[in-house]
This record gives sequence, C-alpha cells and structure tokens, in this order.
Amino acid sequence: MPRLEELANVALRVPNILVLDLLYKCDIDSLTVHLKAKNEDMLFKYKYVLWNMYYLGHLINLVVLVLPLRHIVTLYLHILAALLLYMGHQISKDYVREELQYGYEGAVYRDSVAFNRLVSAMTSQIILSTLCAFLMKTRKVWLFSVHMLPLLARLCAASHATLLTVNTFSMGLTGAGIALFLLSNLFVPYRLARAAYSELLHLEVIELYRLLAVGISLWNQFAVPVLFSVFWFVLFIVQLCSDTLSAGSSAVHQGIMFFLVSECCATPYSLLGLTFVVSYLALGLLNLCKFYLGGYAAIQNENVMHRGVTEGVTLLLLALQTGLLDMQALQRTFLLSIILFIVVTSTLQSMIEITDPVILSLGASRNRSLWKHFRGLSMCLLLLVFPVFMAYKISQFFLMDFWLLILVSSCMLTSLQVTGTMLIYSLFMVELFRSNPIESLDEIIYWVNAVSRVLEFVVALCVVAYGTWESLFGEWSWMGASVIIIHSYFNVWLRAQSGWRSFLLRQEAAKKINSLPRATERQLQELNDVCAICFQEMNAAVITYCGHFFHGNCLRKWLYVQETCPMCHQSVQPTPPGQRHAAADDPDPPPQRDAGRDPAAGEEAHDPDDAGNQEMRRCFTQRCLLGRERRLGIVSSPFS
Repeated sequence: MPRLEELANVALRVPNILVLDLLYKCDIDSLTVHLKAKNEDMLFKYKYVLWNMYYLGHLINLVVLVLPLRHIVTLYLHILAALLLYMGHQISKDYVREELQYGYEGAVYRDSVAFNRLVSAMTSQIILSTLCAFLMKTRKVWLFSVHMLPLLARLCAASHATLLTVNTFSMGLTGAGIALFLLSNLFVPYRLARAAYSELLHLEVIELYRLLAVGISLWNQFAVPVLFSVFWFVLFIVQLCSDTLSAGSSAVHQGIMFFLVSECCATPYSLLGLTFVVSYLALGLLNLCKFYLGGYAAIQNENVMHRGVTEGVTLLLLALQTGLLDMQALQRTFLLSIILFIVVTSTLQSMIEITDPVILSLGASRNRSLWKHFRGLSMCLLLLVFPVFMAYKISQFFLMDFWLLILVSSCMLTSLQVTGTMLIYSLFMVELFRSNPIESLDEIIYWVNAVSRVLEFVVALCVVAYGTWESLFGEWSWMGASVIIIHSYFNVWLRAQSGWRSFLLRQEAAKKINSLPRATERQLQELNDVCAICFQEMNAAVITYCGHFFHGNCLRKWLYVQETCPMCHQSVQPTPPGQRHAAADDPDPPPQRDAGRDPAAGEEAHDPDDAGNQEMRRCFTQRCLLGRERRLGIVSSPFS
C-alpha cells in the first residue's frame, strides 16, 4: 500500500502541472485578436473575461496541486463520476436520435431491432449508474440514473416528441444536481486553507528552523523531484508523438534535440522538470561508475557531492542567467547544447573524483586482480579521451570566444588530471615488478603532481588572461566580468597560494632532514629494527636529536604534517652548526633502543620513561596502516 500511495501521490498531481504549463504558453493578447466583436467595448469585455479565466485557472490548479492526497483522490472520483454521467447522457442522446431515424413508435417488444437497441442502451446505463454509485460510495443508485429517463419513456411507448422533451429534462435535472453539489461544497477550499493555516500556527513556524522543517516536510510529502521528472517525461513523450504524427518519423530521427529544446524547455515548469531529470541522470551515471569500479558495495558509500545535485543546479542557474526561456527555438537549441556540455563536464569531474582513489589504491596495494586493474584503466581511458572528443566537437560548431575557451579548458583540465593519475599508477606498477623498491619514488610522485598542478594553473591563467583581454578590447559585460573575477580567485589565486604553501613546507622539511645526522651501517645493524613510520627495513636512516631512527623520506612526509618526532613528540629543528660538527665527529650516536638508558646508572639501569616511550610507540604502530601503501603516501595516508 505505501508504494501505491506514493505512485498515486505523483500520478494524480502531474495533470495539474501539465495544465499550468499549457496556461503559461497561452497568449491572451493574440487570442483576443481573433475574437469577432462588434465594437471595441465588446472586445475589451472579452479580453477582461479571458484574463480572469486565465488567473482563475492558475489559482485552481495551484490549489489542487498542494492538496493532501486524500482530497485529490476525492476530487478525481467526483470528476470521474461527472464524466460517467456525461457519457450516460450521450448514450441516451444517441438512442433518441436513432429512434427518430428508425421511425417506429409502437411497443418496443413488438420490434426486434428496437428491442435490441433498448436492451443495449439500458444495460450500458445500468452499468454507468452502478459505477457512479460505487465511486461516490453510496447504495442509492437511483441518484445517478436520471439519464435513464428517455429509455423508460420509450419503454412506456412514448412518442418521439416526448422522448426529446424527456431527454432535455433529464439533462437539465443532472445539471441542476451538479450545480447544487458545487454550491454546497463551495467553501471547501476555504476550510482547507484555514485548517492548513491553523496547523502552521500550531507549529510556530515563525522561527526559521521550524519553517525550514515544514518546507522540507512538504518537499518530501509531495515528492517534488519525482513529480517534475515524471511531468517532463510525459511532456516529452506527448510532444514527440505529436511531432511524429505531424512531421513523419524521419524528422524525429534527425531533430530529437530540436524537440527537446523547442517544446520541453519553453516554460519554467518544463525547465524545472528538465533540471530534476538531469540530476537523476547524473546520479545514475555516477552510481554506474561506482558499480563498475567497486561493485555493489561501492554504491552504498554515498557522497553528498556525488548525488547529481550539482549538475542539476548548474543547469538551472545557467538557464536562468542566460535567459533561456525568452529565446526562440533555434537559439534555445544552441544555448542548451552549451549548457548540457558544461553539465557533462561537471559529471566527468565527479567521475574523476571517484576513479582517482580507486586506481591509486590498486597500484599501491599490489592488487593482483587483472579484472580490477582493467576496470580502473578502462575508466581512466574513457575519462581521458571523452573530454578531448567533446572539446573537438564543440569547437567545430562555435567560434572561439571567452565562453568556449572556458569549456575547452575544463576538458583540458579533466584530461590533465587523468594523465597525472595514470602516470602515478604506472610508477606503482613499475616498482611492483622490480626486485628492489625505488628509493626516490616519493620524489617522482611529488614532481608528477607538481607538474600536473602547474599545467592546470597555466591553463586557468590563460583563460583569465584571454577573458580580461576580450573584456578590455572587445565586448564587455557584467556577466563576463563576474566570471573572470570568480575564475581568477578560485582557479588562479587559490591554486597559486596552495601550491606555494606546499612548496615552502617541502623546502622546510627537506632543510630539517638534511640537518640531521645519517646513521652508519654499524648503528643500523645494532638497532636491527624497522622504520616506525612505514614498517620497512632501514638500509639508510636519519637520527633525530631524541635518538630515534627513521627513513629520511618517511620523516620528511611526517614533517609536512607536524614538526615533532613521531615517537616522543619532541620538536625536530635544524641542527646548530656546532652540534652538527659534534654529531659528525661522534661515530656512534646512541641507537634508538638505548635512547632511554641512564649512563650514570650502569648497564642494567633503565630510565623509567623507557616503558612510556615503548607504549607510545606501540600506540603509534597500531594507528599506522600495515602495508606498503602507507609508505608510498596515497590518498588515505596522512602524509599525502
């Protein structure tokens, strides 16, 4: 039952949106031009009546649209009963006309043709009356049997003139009953509005958060995204069928985008429906990408940024800012193609955010599944080639300007990001088939990322420069200037600031590592331990002033995060020149395992803080990931 209620909640509200869409398309001024009036006063009265009907139609449909489901069901039942009554009167009218044409006025049971005609009409009328009583939930079938009066009169051998009078009387009686019913329920909308208002006052919606809660509740209750999506699909199918019947199937295959633009994006209601449709399509595409890369379990981990909302909002904002609704069909076609191009680019960017950690984790974790590697590489290849193909296609249809340059640059940035990801993955795969690990792998990965970020920065800088030049020496507009300012801040200034900060942190960390003494082979043999950061054997190590041994690369990545020792949390500072020479002259600095001993207490005396250091080291070990991916510094690592 809940599923049926949800389906009825959407299906019964779609006709109201369709009527609102048709009312929006109506041109009252052009309609009054075709009215034939005797004078200007009569034409003004016609126009006044039409405008009042226009606003009244909007008001009625909006009221019906926001009614609760039980009231909408009741309304549709009454409408269906009225249609059945109309059908009954049409059957009686056709019967009377056929009797007049047949010309027989005697008893119907004496003529087989007249008797069969009466039985057929009577059976249909009884069925219709029963259905009306069932819809109105009453056993008084006679209340809906007025349209049977002409048949009863014919059964009593009434004349043809009497049949016409009885038929007219039955229609008038039914009309009077419907008018009386409407008058008795005239104030039902007022009572519903008053009940809704009192309920809102009871909820104290004056407070902002309560008002938002009520808005969200109504949004979910009316299922607004699903409702407008179904409305748009119904509108699209109706327009497609009508154009198919009028213009032929060949025109449909050649211009389906034209139908989409000219007929299904001409009103605010259809544009809102297209927005939700695009949002759902983007969500489906992102979920398909997740499923292809990680299976069904990957779909369960939803990300708020990967739910298609960004793509739908982008479409709506661009359409409103560019005046899509006020354009002609051909102009709307070109503009919507550009907007959809931007939306697809945004969807591809979200797909990169999904694919990037998956492909890097496959390379860094030594995963041997060929099928998983094939899926990741095929997705990267698609994200590398498809943006280039889109940029090539759109550059063939439009002349190069600032807006087209933004679109092409977005495709270039997407391809650059995928290229950097595939290069890092290739480095992981090369090291996988080597007998010895690449010592400078972290440096190579850093420079690959650095080159990729620099290229992205250069592309963004070129876009800003071209836009500024076009604004100064070409056509200037507030929209273009706003886009240039936003693009300069987010894609140029923030990128440069982030890159420079990362470079300074790396330089400072490298300076600290170079100032630390290097461990000798004898010290490493005596230590006989692994690096506490990556848990790999130490063929080379640096020694902190607190006496702990680490790989130089691992400690440098740690210093990107904080400036303390990972084991004892003492500050790691560059060595003063005097201490550096003293450390160089001392061939045997204290190894890590003996760092807590007290020399004055002898060989067997231990510092009581040694147990605390060991416990700290054990906790740190439990927090670290057991595996090689932590040393390589992938996205899940705190050193990346």
